[in-house]
Amino acid sequence: MIRPKILMRLIHINWVMMAHGLDEIVLKTHLLRPIRYLAYLSPTFWFRKPKESRGVRIRRTLEDLGPIYVKFGQTLSTRKDLLPEDIAEELVKLQDRVPPFSAETARGIIEEQLGQSIEAAFDEFDPRPLASASVAQVHTARLKTGEQVIVKVLRPDIEDKIYSDVGLLYELAKLAERFWSDARRLRATEVVAEFEKTILDELDLLREAANASAIRNNFKKSESLYIPEIHWPLTRRKVLVMERIYGIPVGDIQALRNGNADFKKLAERGVEIFFTQVFRDNFFHADMHPGNIFVQLPDKYLAVDFGIVGSLSDSDQRYLAENFLAFFNHDYRRVAQMHIESGWVPPTTRVEEFEAAIRSVCEPIFEKPLKDISFGLLLLRLFQTARRFDMVVQPQLVLLQKTLLNIEGLGRQLYPELDLWQTAKPFLENWFKQRLGPAAKIKELLSKLPEMTEQLPEFPALIFQALQSNAQMQQQIQQHNQEMMQLRKQLNRNNNRTLWAILTGALAVAGAILLQSPLLAGFLG
Repeated sequence: MIRPKILMRLIHINWVMMAHGLDEIVLKTHLLRPIRYLAYLSPTFWFRKPKESRGVRIRRTLEDLGPIYVKFGQTLSTRKDLLPEDIAEELVKLQDRVPPFSAETARGIIEEQLGQSIEAAFDEFDPRPLASASVAQVHTARLKTGEQVIVKVLRPDIEDKIYSDVGLLYELAKLAERFWSDARRLRATEVVAEFEKTILDELDLLREAANASAIRNNFKKSESLYIPEIHWPLTRRKVLVMERIYGIPVGDIQALRNGNADFKKLAERGVEIFFTQVFRDNFFHADMHPGNIFVQLPDKYLAVDFGIVGSLSDSDQRYLAENFLAFFNHDYRRVAQMHIESGWVPPTTRVEEFEAAIRSVCEPIFEKPLKDISFGLLLLRLFQTARRFDMVVQPQLVLLQKTLLNIEGLGRQLYPELDLWQTAKPFLENWFKQRLGPAAKIKELLSKLPEMTEQLPEFPALIFQALQSNAQMQQQIQQHNQEMMQLRKQLNRNNNRTLWAILTGALAVAGAILLQSPLLAGFLG
């Protein structure tokens, strides 16, 4: 049974859709079709403006519904190959042009968080937002020391909206798992739980600042990626102050062309940065839509917004690396075996059948540039294969898959001739050498030498303790054996006594019976 609060939110969602002229979507939803009559009671239904383009209507619906829906639109906006052009162009506006909240509200949040006035904290502060997204908006400012910075401010009352929508997602996931077998295989509830953790982390700007600092340290000497510096004295849970960067938005292809950007190198570096973060650092920027990525001409990336980051367990990282490398080497048997070993498909799966299915999906796309790959068809075939072999979704990998979609979409926009596989393969081969080769093992041993050296003085005592423990154990075993021997002898004596008692008793009974026998009496008489 759906709770009243969730039901009201569900009705509101459909109300908003109908108010923006998306009647056809509501009318096609069997569960919610009855509420269409309620729309006729609303003045907004009768006095709404003439229908705008479908792209505009979809974008405004997502904006009105709140941050979770905006994020969904942002993700879709990176995949223009999957959407009609008019819708894709409108969804791009969700990356940094969501309707802002007022300057007075932003000022109030900043002053409340910092415990001082705007004038005391900054030499200059622009009340007009530079950009506005689903969770926060950004203003430019100048510090008292003269540095140009941006001030990121969390949207007011955003927590309540997110908790409400996450609750709705949980209810829908539970309903789906109850009535739809694919939802159970897709582990819908666990995916929602992973999403909840991710988006709630994004509401803490101190956490985002720490994420940015960590990635900045990882790429401190990089020629491919620059991360702006955090200004910690003025950073709080709802306010983040960071170095201002200047670059061309990666989605502005015309401006990049005018600036003679190296599109091929940018596309290749995007793939390399992704694999470096995932496998070298095990800490990756998981919200890499074009609104968060800029270009310093001709070929260097500038990244912002680190509210969503991901990491993998050692086993997932290892399995993924081996899977990728096996894919790149067309070793589908190994891919099938690793899926079974990792538990991603049932252990009863026949390796030969799974290998053939993977080959039929992947072989047609190898050695093709991105522009020649129908990603929509690929996703469809992968989903069909997953269903056939009862492959379960790994919730902990959802962020990684989303990021890979963003990277692949970015590469498609920048340089459609990019060979994704050949770009990534050398990196992974090198990673395996560094991580698993003989040199890596020697390096690992050497790294442990200081710890081993510290423990050397303790070795004699440890050896003595081990020998003493062994002697005590041998003594205990010997004592135990002696006790067992004594117990066995006692049991044997007890058994002998019992046996003699039984025999004596039997003879006495037999004697009594014979004395009472008439035959014996006649014989004796």
